[in-house]
Order: sequence, then C-alpha cells, then structure tokens
Amino acid sequence: MRIGPFEVPNRVFVAPMAGVTDRPFRQLCRHFGAGYAVSEMVTSRKELWDSLKTSRRADHTGEPGPIAVQIAGTDAAMMAEAAQYNVERGAQIIDINLGCPAKKVCNKWAGSALMQNEPLAIEIAQAVVQACAPHGVPVTLKMRTGWSAEHKNAVALARAFEGVGIQMLTVHGRTREQGYKGQAEYETIAAVKQAVRIPVVANGDVDSPEKAEAVLQATGADAVMIGRAAQGRPWIFREVLHYLRTGRHLAPPLVGEVSNALLAHLQDHYGLYGEHTGVRSARKHIGWYVHGLPGGDDFRREMNQLTSATAQWHAVRDYFDRLESRQDRLPTGGGLFSDREASVRQG
Repeated sequence: MRIGPFEVPNRVFVAPMAGVTDRPFRQLCRHFGAGYAVSEMVTSRKELWDSLKTSRRADHTGEPGPIAVQIAGTDAAMMAEAAQYNVERGAQIIDINLGCPAKKVCNKWAGSALMQNEPLAIEIAQAVVQACAPHGVPVTLKMRTGWSAEHKNAVALARAFEGVGIQMLTVHGRTREQGYKGQAEYETIAAVKQAVRIPVVANGDVDSPEKAEAVLQATGADAVMIGRAAQGRPWIFREVLHYLRTGRHLAPPLVGEVSNALLAHLQDHYGLYGEHTGVRSARKHIGWYVHGLPGGDDFRREMNQLTSATAQWHAVRDYFDRLESRQDRLPTGGGLFSDREASVRQG
C-alpha cells in the first residue's frame, strides 16, 4: 500500500505510543518486520520544542524512511507551524493525533477530545495539509470511533478529513470514554473503510496472528496497527506477516536471538537517553520481555535496583544466558498485553 508518494513494504504497522515508541523501539519493531512506524506524539506548543523530551522524540538518526511524526494540539495555526517545524527536521509524513485518550491530553482538548469539536478538528486537518503540501509531505490522521458510545462520529469525520486532503486514516476501535477498557469493536472501522477511498488502518486489540487476520477480514482495512501487544514481544510483526502469507505459525523465537535484540536495543536506548535516564526508562522494556519467563519476576525486582548501564546490560545478558542454557526457544506468546489494559497511553 501507499501513503502519498511512499510505498510501505507490508500492511502490519506499529502504533505510536507515548513513552514507548521512541527511535530505538521503532527500529527494533522495523527489524522484526513492522512495515511502518510513527513517532511518539510531539507537542504543537512552540515553547516546548527545545525541551529535551521533544528533542528526543524528534530524533530520527539512522532511522529508515519514511519518517513519520505524530503531532498533537488544539490550534490550527500552531499545528500547521508544528508540522512545518518537523518537516524541516526530516519528517516525511505528518500524522495528526485525534486518538490519544490520556486525561492530561484530553483535558487540554487535544487528542481524542477534538472529536467533540468537529469544525475545529477539520480546521486543524486542513491547516496541516496546507502547510505540508508545498513540501510534498502527506498528512495522515489517527482517531477513535468517537467520544462516547452516544457520539460515534468517525464516519462523518473520515469523509471530511478525506475532503481536506488527509491521505490515510487509522481508527482505534474504541471511544475516548472507553480508554483501553472492554473490547475493541470493528464495525465502525468497517464503516469508515466503506465511506472513504483513502487507505484505512485498523487498530485495537490486535494481539495475535489470528486476530490480525480476523480484523482485516472484518473491516476490509488496508492494514492493521499493533500497539501494546508489541511491548516485550516485538517479533509479533513477523509472526503476523508469516501467518497472513502462509496460514501457518512461526516457531517462537530463539532465546539467543531475543537476547541479542534486547541487548542491542538497550545500547541504542542508553545512547539516546544517557545513562541516568536510560537505565531507568529501560526498566519497563526489560520487564515486558521477562514477564512470564522462568525467574522473570525475581530478576525484574533485582534489575530495578541497578543504577548503572553497564550493570543493567550485563544483568540482562546473564539472565538470558542462563535461560538459553535451559531452553532453546521462548514460550509461545509473551509480552504483557493480556495483563495490562490501560497502563500505557497509545497515541
């Protein structure tokens, strides 16, 4: 499928997740087969662009294209300026966030809160498209089914967004009120797909190869987007791709392969964040990997006490070396998706 001038290699994408999909994690997911990855949400507030947090989120060093950056805000002119700012720093696709359900975002009327104000949401989309058009940069948009069960307006908005030049839509099959509770529904995504001619991506509860196939069939979507299920299990992308192509399951990954991938990820992570912040922010990634593995809970508690990158890296290496001495492959499944309904904000 294509996003503007860009042809993406497959239809299994990684979702933008605040605090998770930084450059090292996006590259890890791409390594395991994800066909497309969008950055963490970048604010449209100009006074924060020089902050360390924003500069890290805008770091695309060594990242394969197309480089997609998600922006969030509530003012059309500010969003247009934010799009221009990120394009000048290497963004090749701009994604508008109308999907984030986090209270600190919605309380400022950004993210999925904008779905309550359709004229403003459309004005923002049009302003961003106009800002990007001179550079040949396509604009995409991620939204939910609506604000609440009584206010599902994704279909009406999808038509309007297509009308102002949005070139791809991603729909998470929940309302803002649901957050990540309950089950995602796919009827609304199917209705959006029927209503527009541009590509539509289905998102929400895609946590297995079978589920990815079922969601694609139920919605008619052009692609699926995987979020929380990739945490601690980035190889899910190649598992899904293999199943979609062959109807068969891949064997679980080799312990040694997982160890090598995680250790390389940690080095990239430390390089982006520095030792002090990197060691602390890496703990969640390590915890996701070892969840459900033999001795994983005890190891995680011990690892969380370590404060140096060298000690943390060696502890992870030694843990997986011990695991590999007992078993060649990981257990089937993995990750924390089934245990963790709403602990991560998905953009």
